Amino acid sequence: MRPFAPHRYVRLLRHRLRRRAAFRGLVRRSEFAMVLLAAFIGVAVGLVAWGMGAAAHGLQRQLYGFGPQMRLSTATFIADWRLLLVPAAGGLALAGLNWLIRRWRPKSPVDPIEANALHGGRMSLNDAVVVGAQTIVSNGCGASVGLEAGYAQAGGGIASRLGRAFALRRADLRILVGAGAAGAIAAAFDAPLTGAFYAFELVIGTYSIAALFPVIACAVTAVLVARGLAAGTYAVETAVPSVIDNAAYPLALVVGALCGLSAILLMRGVGLAETLLARLLPSPALRLLLGGLAVGGLAQVSPVALSAGHGALHLAFVTEVPAWPVLTLLLVKALAAIISIGSGFRGGLFFASLLIGALGGKLFAGVMAMLAPPGPDALVMAVVGMSAFGAAVIGAPLAMTFLALETTGSLAVTGLVLAAVAVSGLLVRRLFGYSFATWRFHLRGEAIRSAHDVGWVNDLTVGRMMRRDPRRVPVETALENFRRLFPLGSVSQVVAVDEAGRYAGIVSVAEAHAAPPEEGLAPLLQHRGTVLLPGMNARDAIAAFELAAADALAVVEPASRRVLGLLTESHLLRRYGEEVEKRRREESGLEAGPP
Repeated sequence: MRPFAPHRYVRLLRHRLRRRAAFRGLVRRSEFAMVLLAAFIGVAVGLVAWGMGAAAHGLQRQLYGFGPQMRLSTATFIADWRLLLVPAAGGLALAGLNWLIRRWRPKSPVDPIEANALHGGRMSLNDAVVVGAQTIVSNGCGASVGLEAGYAQAGGGIASRLGRAFALRRADLRILVGAGAAGAIAAAFDAPLTGAFYAFELVIGTYSIAALFPVIACAVTAVLVARGLAAGTYAVETAVPSVIDNAAYPLALVVGALCGLSAILLMRGVGLAETLLARLLPSPALRLLLGGLAVGGLAQVSPVALSAGHGALHLAFVTEVPAWPVLTLLLVKALAAIISIGSGFRGGLFFASLLIGALGGKLFAGVMAMLAPPGPDALVMAVVGMSAFGAAVIGAPLAMTFLALETTGSLAVTGLVLAAVAVSGLLVRRLFGYSFATWRFHLRGEAIRSAHDVGWVNDLTVGRMMRRDPRRVPVETALENFRRLFPLGSVSQVVAVDEAGRYAGIVSVAEAHAAPPEEGLAPLLQHRGTVLLPGMNARDAIAAFELAAADALAVVEPASRRVLGLLTESHLLRRYGEEVEKRRREESGLEAGPP
């Protein structure tokens, strides 16, 4: 038996580490390797989307007792006691699951938009497991939420984990997280263009050539995997006329405006429901129980209140219904969605917004038919309403436009949709300022409105930029001694401190040499009450400089006010400008620095 040789083991370990580093470097430097990595992520995301959809649908079948080809939102033969009690029991089950999750992982999950905006694309796979389990339980028990949040969380989490394994740059990791989310949404809706532009508009925050190829590769691969597994989770199919009358364009603009205003009411309603229920019912378990009972009560009116509403959307496209029943279904679905999310069920409004918008489009067509027979084509208005309302809630107008194109295959209808989503998106942007995702961030206190990378601003702190060895002088120093210690040209500003070493002000050396000899330092002290803290970010520091009209400010320890350093406005602006230019080059695909 060969004796153990430590030097051979060390050489082998070094060789393996060099090979691993070389492989990582190849992925970081090669655009082609990034595309292959994104395609591999698409395979994983397609499998996950299929698994989550099958799990939620299987749970619904077991709880409500319907066949494999039936959809919960259109099942009319389910016993009333099931419709009423199953969502409430699911709420209690979710409360128990949340209690276990808080003991295991008390930190709130970071979703792909937040990760790309604040954390440079860093996400946790544990968060994907948490959100996936919560959305499956919520959707499976019949709460009026979709699985899109779980899909996107899983796609982004898988992409982030692999990207960090290859030590990707911040910009590349953000693109890869967007690609993972694109694959998830594309697989869920069987719509690769929809998934890709969902990523560009919501998760990456911008479109660039550098991001195009990985995002498309992941979206297409995920769709192919989902089709191969016959997932068909949220696939929407319909047929529309191939020729659209130009008179339909003004009507589409009106539908877009109505959808934008209605979407604002829906999002406000979710926030109001959360606030009121949290105030009236402090217990999360009690909120979920009563929320489930309320959804079950709405299901007594129509099963459209249950789950995401896939089957109901299909029926909305293929059946003709009078205006008043459509209004009833619309109100039932909107109230169910507000109560479900407001009471604490986990999920998204993506698919619910599509159903509400389609019902709203059909309602508009029905009202117009009563006012001016025969009215517009109800199916066309349903597609327009679906896309316009979805764009207003989700905040992705091009993604919704491509969803209409991939749903109908009609460029003529896509033109109508584009006009409607532009109007609805503009109204929401001007009157509300948030999509549903960013509105949720706002309610939590996060100051982000999109996935644009602002995390680097928080990383660029005063503590990192300050000069740590500023010249100090006791405030009681005589002016003549100060001039001898700091002759003209030696330094621009000197920090004055009191007997206890606390900050007292800043002295300009030029002003000290120009002052009358009989004056001390006290009259020369500047910015006594304006200081910087080491944890302040660059934007806050710039605002402090503008308010104080200062060339330099001291950085002090918050509690003791001891001087930690000095920061000049010129250095701050230069560093901020360098970072802004670096992000601009990364977003445009021009960044080609060393890994």
